[in-house]
Amino acid sequence: MHTPHAPSLKLALETLREGLLQQIEQQRGGTKGRAEVAAEHFAHSEDSSAQVATERDLEFALNERETAELAALDDALARWRDGTYGRCIDCDADIPAARLHATPEAARCIACQEKTESHPH
Repeated sequence: MHTPHAPSLKLALETLREGLLQQIEQQRGGTKGRAEVAAEHFAHSEDSSAQVATERDLEFALNERETAELAALDDALARWRDGTYGRCIDCDADIPAARLHATPEAARCIACQEKTESHPH
């Protein structure tokens, strides 16, 4: 992508990635994995088993969301490095700058994203 907005978009990707990594580290208690932190948390819980199960499910859902978000940011930075950032991965059309500013990790144009969401693989 070679537009006047390109440097700010790359900086946005890097900033989002760094912020997410810091958030993950803070929530996990440093170097511990989320599963290890959850196990410690739930081992001492005085809550009902149903409440513990719900909280555990929430912990794992958050982990999956963070992992997916981190992967999307890493994929966007890889597209940046190989010169395909800002192009739809499905139809190769330019992704509008407004979309990239709103969602810097966007891999698809709006039309292809809508198709993907309405017809998941």
